[in-house]
This record gives sequence, structure tokens and C-alpha cells, in this order.
Amino acid sequence: MSGRALQTLIALVLAGLWGAGLGFAHWRGNMWSLDRVEATMTDLRTLVRGTAKPPELITIVAIDDEAVRNEGRYPLSRATLARIVDTIARFGPKAIAVDLLLVDPGKKGDDEALARSLRGTSSVIAAAAVYSGGKQSIVAEGDGPLARVPNAKRFLWPLKAFSDIAAVGVVNVVTDWTGTPRFVPLLFRAGDRTEASFSLRVAAMAVGEDPGIAPDYLSLGGQRIRTDIGHILPLTFYGPRGTIHTISATTVLGGQVDGGIIRDRIVVIGATATGAGDVFPTPFDPVLPGVEVMSTAIAHLMTGDGIVRDQYVRLADAGFAVVLPVVLVGLLAWRRNAIGLAAIVGVVVIWFVVNMTAFSHHIWLSAALPMAAAVPPAILFGAAQLWLGRNQAQFFATQSELLQRVQAPGFAGWLAKHGDFLLEPVRRDAAIIFIDLSGFTGLSETLGPNATRELLNTFHALVDEEVTSCGGVVTNFMGDGAMILFGLPEAATDDAFNAARCCAALSSRTNNWLVSLPASTASRLGFKIGAHYGTIVASRLGGKGRQHIATTGDTVNVASRLMEIAADQNAEVAVSDKMLQVAGRDCEFFKSGALRGPVEAQVRGRSGSLAIWLWQSSQTL
Repeated sequence: MSGRALQTLIALVLAGLWGAGLGFAHWRGNMWSLDRVEATMTDLRTLVRGTAKPPELITIVAIDDEAVRNEGRYPLSRATLARIVDTIARFGPKAIAVDLLLVDPGKKGDDEALARSLRGTSSVIAAAAVYSGGKQSIVAEGDGPLARVPNAKRFLWPLKAFSDIAAVGVVNVVTDWTGTPRFVPLLFRAGDRTEASFSLRVAAMAVGEDPGIAPDYLSLGGQRIRTDIGHILPLTFYGPRGTIHTISATTVLGGQVDGGIIRDRIVVIGATATGAGDVFPTPFDPVLPGVEVMSTAIAHLMTGDGIVRDQYVRLADAGFAVVLPVVLVGLLAWRRNAIGLAAIVGVVVIWFVVNMTAFSHHIWLSAALPMAAAVPPAILFGAAQLWLGRNQAQFFATQSELLQRVQAPGFAGWLAKHGDFLLEPVRRDAAIIFIDLSGFTGLSETLGPNATRELLNTFHALVDEEVTSCGGVVTNFMGDGAMILFGLPEAATDDAFNAARCCAALSSRTNNWLVSLPASTASRLGFKIGAHYGTIVASRLGGKGRQHIATTGDTVNVASRLMEIAADQNAEVAVSDKMLQVAGRDCEFFKSGALRGPVEAQVRGRSGSLAIWLWQSSQTL
């Protein structure tokens, strides 16, 4: 297994373990730290889903500003409340729910009047749970079906005169950090005492049966109500205030109520007056009355149209928490380019569509958990890949720099882009130049190794600079000489012209360099240049471990022998007639220095003679 594959495998395993750990904590209900993100995402999904039509089985009788103004006080007197209950009862509702805390005694006659009214109806009144520190929490205590039921310090109970004749339910809700109600606990505990919620009491009275309690759900009226940990009911609101049918208590007291909106319905009496204090922010409304929150919970229990988050939904969340980070890390490892990025975006979009579709169908899949599971591993792995990639880039840059130093720059750059360059031999016309220092071998015996190295290094540098500036490549440095090629990696029509320019430039530059040397050194050195144009064969030679570019053919041999002719004829450059013809009358040989010839010369190792031209720079004339 390669190093990269092993790194990817380790990253995938760690991402999966991270997601599994978060998913298990979420399944156990221990990821409250994500509540803020989840609350925001839930509000966004609710707004995208839009408003919904509530079931027509609940009517709210609102103690609103008009009712308070007519009464001249708030809260309304118990006698007035009794009249409201009596008027509603005449129309035959399924249940009357009074979402008011009747914990303080009023006037004796008024309390008696309200007690009589409640006695003659199917009614539910409100109690409240009081928690230590004023903050409701759900903490597991034991392993029974009620282990996660909210445990209160005590209950704030209605007056005995009312609780003896009416059912009582606890009205507390679970809010998030913004104060938005997210859940309604259906059961509450205070020590060994367990009580039902206000909404559950009302729904049970409306269907005429007690609820059945199972570890993960409640059964009521022939339907199963899937609940979250601790038997809490998730809330999803239908819309802003007034979405659930609401009438004013003034209308009821005035006898103007339509019996059709009460008969066989659940009627919930509650305060909506300004300053009453019982309001909550929701995605649709910043001040939704508490009575409408309770009515929403009752509607969910009666129709099952709320959102579902139970152990199975949480298990699906845990699955997403494992799969999503593994997929994203895998895609990051697969392609670190536009295709990989597009694939990642596609996966995220698919997950979002699945999540939103599930929410629209009343399944509350977590949005925060998969994000928390996927984002850190993806960022860490991406950062690690960038870091490794930067190190690799630096390594390859260093290798490329070294290659540029060792190999001809033109060849190195071309090989980086064309890996198959010269895998097969190539025949083409090219210009070949050889340059060599005269007297260097004898001089090196007296200079010593360091001075010799410095001398050669300077000479090689000037040759490389001039050749590169003219568009050629140094295919090989041979001690105190060099082989130069014009025609690779690509042939050009002006190769011979550029080669002529290079010969003149090398001659001028070498003369200047020799003048700059100490007299004792310069007097013992000279140089000679041979240049020829013709067909060459270029190929790669060597094994798999190391290869080099080789140029062979008669053209190469002739160019090398021309240096001897230049030395014999006391010239700086010996150039073949063929190269001069291809370079043209505008080449550097005709523009500067002194050109003489042609002369017929015998080239060692070659039968017949060759027409040669001799050139001398103006510096040595």
C-alpha cells in the first residue's frame, strides 16, 4: 500500500470514528452543545416549508386586550371566567382547557362560581412545574421508561377547590437558547410523583381514554405518538398568531359566538392580552401567545401531524454522522481539483435535499450533527493535504531546480511536460557547436584542484548563459569543453542563424573572460570552436534508473573535428560551408569579425574534404 493510500485509509477511519462518537452521543441525547445550531437550522427549514393549515378541531378563546379593557382589570375575575366556561359548555365542546394558573384564592363567591362551572364540564386546568435554579433540564436517572422524564423540584398546583373537580395538567415547555418552544414534555416528575402535561390531559379527555405509556411512544385514541427521549413531543408551528382559530372572550361574554366553532371541538381558554407575559418567539411570530403553543401541542397529539424525532430518527442521524464525513474525506482524497470540489458540493446538496424533504414530511433529521461530524474531519484532512501538497511542491521544485542545474534547461522543462520525449529515436536537422579550452590540461596540473574547479565553473557558467540567451541547449559539458545543440527539443527554421550568433557571442565572451584572468593563467589558455549543420539522431540512452539524452551522427563528429581545424588555422571558429549557407547572409559571421574562406580541409576520420570557413572576432584581429 502506498503512503498516500495509507494516509487516506487512516483519515477515513478517524473520520468514521469521530462521526460514530458524535452519533452515539446524539442517540443517547447528550449533544445539547449543538442545540444553538440545530435551533437555527430548524427555524430555517420551518420557514422554507412555510405555513400549514391547522386541524379544525381546536378553538382558542382569547382573553385579549378588549376583554381586559371591558373587565377593567387583569387577570379577569373568577366570576367572569365562570361565565365564559358556562357559555362555552352550552355548545357541547369535547373538552374545555383553561390555560391559566388558578393557584391564588380569589373572592369566595367568585371561586365557588368557577368551581360550579368546571364541575359541570369536561375540563382541564393548568399546573406548573418548579425547577431548582429556575432552569428545566432532562437528566437520566436510572434505566426505566421514565428515566429521562423532566424531574421538577415541586409542582405549583391549582387551588384544591378547582383541582378536586377538574383534571390538571402541567403547562411547562422546553425552550431553546432563543426562548423558542421546541418540545412539550408529556410527562413530569417531582420525586415519586408523576403527572401528565396539560396538552396530554386535554387530548386524553377529548378522546375519552387514558394514554398508554411505552418506552418510546404514547398511544392515544388508537394512534401511536412517537416521542423523543424523556417522552417529549417536538413542536412545529402552523404559522403566526391567529393561525389556529381564535375568538375573543368578549364575543363569548356577549353571547355572539357561533356554536359551530365550539361544538365537538376542544376549546382552550388563555391570555393573549398585551403585558400578560405568556408569549414565546417562533419562526413565524416573535410574540406567539402561550395558549397557541399549548393548542399546537394538543393538535399534534390529536392528529399526529407534528414532526417526529425518536430513537429511530436519532439512529438515522448517527448514520449520517458516520457516512457524511467518510464520503467527504474520501472525495477530498480522490480528486483535489474542480471535479472533486463539484462532487463534494453535490454530496452536500443531496444531503440537504434529503434533510429538507424529510422535514417536509414531518421527520426531524438533525442538521447540526452531520455538520459537526463532517466539517472538522474535512477541514483537518484538507489542511493536511494542503500542507503535504505544499511540502511535495517544495520538494519537486527543489528537484526541478536541481534538474535544471544538471540537465539543460530547455530539456528539463520539456521533459516535465512531455514524459515520452525521445523514448523513440528522432532524426532531424540541427546545428551542432563544440567549444573547448586550449592548454587547460597542462594548466590544471599547476593550479591545484580548488583553483581548477573555480576556473571551470566560471567557464561553464558563461557558456550556459550565452547558449541559453541564443536559444540553444548545452547537451553535455566535457571537462573544459561543451557540446551545444540548436534543434532540440523542437526544430526551428532559424536554428543555424541562432547557432552562428551563439558562436560569435561565445567567442567574444570567452575573450573577455580570458583577459580578466591573471596574466600567468591567461597566457597559457586559448579556445577553439567548431560548428556544423546536418542530420542528427537524438534519443534517450541508459536504464530505468538513470537516462541521458544523446545526440549522434556524422554531423556531431564533423562539428567536433572542426575545432582541430580552427586551432590549426589559427582561427577562433571553424564553421562548415553548409551551416553558413543555412544561416544566411544576415548571420553574425557576416556582420562582425573577419570571415575567410572557403578552404578545402580534410576532416580526421572522414573520407574526402569539406569546405570550411574560418572566423575571427574583431577583438583579436
